[in-house]
Amino acid sequence: MHVTQAGGNFRIVRIYLKDVSFEAPGGHHSFTNDWKPELSIDTDVAAAQVAEDLHEVATRITVTAENAGTTAFMAEAVQAGLFHLSGFDAAMQDRILHTVCPNALFPYLREVLDSIAVKASFPALMLDPINWDALYTDLMRKAGRLPG
Repeated sequence: MHVTQAGGNFRIVRIYLKDVSFEAPGGHHSFTNDWKPELSIDTDVAAAQVAEDLHEVATRITVTAENAGTTAFMAEAVQAGLFHLSGFDAAMQDRILHTVCPNALFPYLREVLDSIAVKASFPALMLDPINWDALYTDLMRKAGRLPG
């Protein structure tokens, strides 16, 4: 993907799986109770400059499935990418790194988490899309960098 806009240049250089883990502490109990899980989802985005105009963005999602009072499984994956950014002011660059990049990484991350759950004999997760723009705006408000 290559985008040029208003003097700025954005390009995906590479997307890769950086880390993945899965635990099923409920063991066989997870398969002997009716499956009515309560899922909790935690997310995080980390961005770091690795060279001039080159940034690594790592998006993490952790899913915990509780069923019948026990933890059926915990799955975590970190999908990362290298992104070329040039010609953007600092505020726009920060926004791109924390919204556009996670949006590009999310489909890969979602597939990894879904696949690992299915391979562990659990139903597919099918995570809903995440509004990274809203999460970023909320984070900036809490940090006092946006009014409201």
